[in-house]
Amino acid sequence: MSTTTDTQSSWQGRTVLVTGAEGFIGSTLVDLLVARGARVRVLVHYKPYAERGHLARHFGPGSPVEVLAGDVRDAGRVMDAVAGCDTVFHLAALIGIPYSYASPEAYVQTNVAGTENVAAACRRHGVRRMVHTSTSEVYGTARTVPIREDHPLQPQSPYSASKIGADMLALSYAHSFELPVTVVRPFNTYGPRQSARAVIPTILAQLHSGAEEIRLGSTTPTRDFTYVTDTAEGFLAVAECDRALGQVVNLGTGREISIGDLAESLIRASGRTARVVIDETRLRPAGSEVERLLSDNSRAREWAGWTPKVSLTEGLARTSDWVRDNLRCFAPDRYQV
Repeated sequence: MSTTTDTQSSWQGRTVLVTGAEGFIGSTLVDLLVARGARVRVLVHYKPYAERGHLARHFGPGSPVEVLAGDVRDAGRVMDAVAGCDTVFHLAALIGIPYSYASPEAYVQTNVAGTENVAAACRRHGVRRMVHTSTSEVYGTARTVPIREDHPLQPQSPYSASKIGADMLALSYAHSFELPVTVVRPFNTYGPRQSARAVIPTILAQLHSGAEEIRLGSTTPTRDFTYVTDTAEGFLAVAECDRALGQVVNLGTGREISIGDLAESLIRASGRTARVVIDETRLRPAGSEVERLLSDNSRAREWAGWTPKVSLTEGLARTSDWVRDNLRCFAPDRYQV
């Protein structure tokens, strides 16, 4: 079992690749790795303009972060990115559920084919560990709770189907080629830097823009929310856990809250007053809505020594402050798919 001290010291001097590093969880993971002395290489999606996003602080002379632009769908570029790396954290993915209804093929190409490219490169270059990022959405509406890693997988959206395919490909490389890979399955991560495609920043952006009505989809589903630094710490802990090789590990708090109750908590955290109204354009198709997600995090706790540290109350307060201070990044009056 890894301890926090072991995890903090074990990254000194290691070369680590993070795909999808410019994203919400990825950039937080990069920050932790840099703080712990890793030599970090990041594969970010190529853009023909100078937008640096959440990694801006890591650009420039003397930075411990090596930035490579590319695309996980490009096998050659991925092969180059993985070369010489000790550990690969694979987070690059298309993540928006609503957009997956409009463009399912894009999800297959990025999430499934992209994962195969990363796994093949890790095999070719003999990495010590590959950590592949899954999602609790693969479980669909809970049949039993708390949800263990052996819960049936239910593809209730093209997004979740693509992630199931990606997970199975990663695990197939463990079984077929002895690739040292672990599948990490975060439940609903939230916190600073999250985009408006997620429910918490959607609510907070509306509140801090002065809205008196908070427009949401269904308010009855329940979710298990984990603060982003806790999720990133989980990635590091699992990467050091040999027992997790060839296995799936949930990262969640083991507590659930309905979206309706979450909205009320966010109203309090923001210090605003508002009422919630249902916006039919934000509703998922009936068979696609995941009604309940609640994690069993026993493997993460017992195998890797991981426990979440940030309470929901504290995490929502921190996130509210961040959205308020970065409101220019949001379009509160528009539903962002």
